Amino acid sequence: QVQLVESGGGLVQPGGSLRLSCAASGSIFRINTMGWYRQAPGKQRELVADITRRGSTNYADSVKGRFTISRDNAKNTVYLQMNSLKPEDTAVYYCNADIITKAIMSADYWGQGTQVTVSS
Repeated sequence: QVQLVESGGGLVQPGGSLRLSCAASGSIFRINTMGWYRQAPGKQRELVADITRRGSTNYADSVKGRFTISRDNAKNTVYLQMNSLKPEDTAVYYCNADIITKAIMSADYWGQGTQVTVSS
């Protein structure tokens, strides 16, 4: 069994920063791409950023230059550094990972979500 556990959300003023973390645990053989998605009330879930195992990154246009995704393969952890936050960044942020388990089965896993609220 595999679990993704997120941390680091909260309330921040516009222009502020937050750092999200997501740690994967369980019967893991290898983690391929890891990413962060977000879902605001009344909107569809959207990709924020993702990162391959080798470190290639991809960002949504709305966060380029403000957010940075990184990962620590030894810790099975992905991070999202969010700077210059705007009210429109308010959403539930979900961690996602493409994981191959020790039973050599590949699947997409999701975290439980962490709330990020940007408000004065």
